Amino acid sequence: MSYQHWLNYLQSAEKNSMISNKLRKVLYKFPDGQQMAEEYNMDTGVVQRRAWRKCKQLMGEPEWEIELGEEPRQLNWAAANKQNTAGGGDADNISGGEFTVRESNTAPLLTKRITKKNIEWRIRNLPYPLNVYDIQADAEQRAIIVRTNNKKYYKVIKVPELDRCGVPPVQANISAHHQFNTLIITYQKPPILCEMEAQVLLLLKDVETETDVDDLLKGLLAK
Repeated sequence: MSYQHWLNYLQSAEKNSMISNKLRKVLYKFPDGQQMAEEYNMDTGVVQRRAWRKCKQLMGEPEWEIELGEEPRQLNWAAANKQNTAGGGDADNISGGEFTVRESNTAPLLTKRITKKNIEWRIRNLPYPLNVYDIQADAEQRAIIVRTNNKKYYKVIKVPELDRCGVPPVQANISAHHQFNTLIITYQKPPILCEMEAQVLLLLKDVETETDVDDLLKGLLAK
């Protein structure tokens, strides 16, 4: 059980960081060609959004893929810096591509967020009562499996945070409740994951960070 491989991977990346609207936005460019974008809440130090862009392809830029985010929207790195209308979808312009596709308003929609102590998934547009759902930690698939006994819904939820620590999900850490047509699944973080997150914050502490000019002016004018 170790997260050192993940830390080494983060250390290998070229990193750009800026602060805007009380969020710290970090863009990673890895030697293998992958890119990762994150947003951290400046008050809590908790990561709110994370998205990945795979290696460049022959036919244009690959899409950004959401790993973490309460709402399906862009991280909007470039809008917080400078608008780039030249096109081309460069790595520095995260707003060059949508992170999600439009879905039916009635289709089940999975979103994910992280708190200091938990990982939480919300699956909206699921009207069934709580006793209909079977939620299991699957150590072999290294995932949480959600199914309904009426066979109307089935979902395999990967937990990359646990993979980065080298630990499988365990049933005892799972709790769930249902309200407003939304199934809410909560997974209590193991101590090794909290430790890894603290180490990542220490790593980012040494990354030079720019401040959004508009935010800086607002702060100066408020004094």
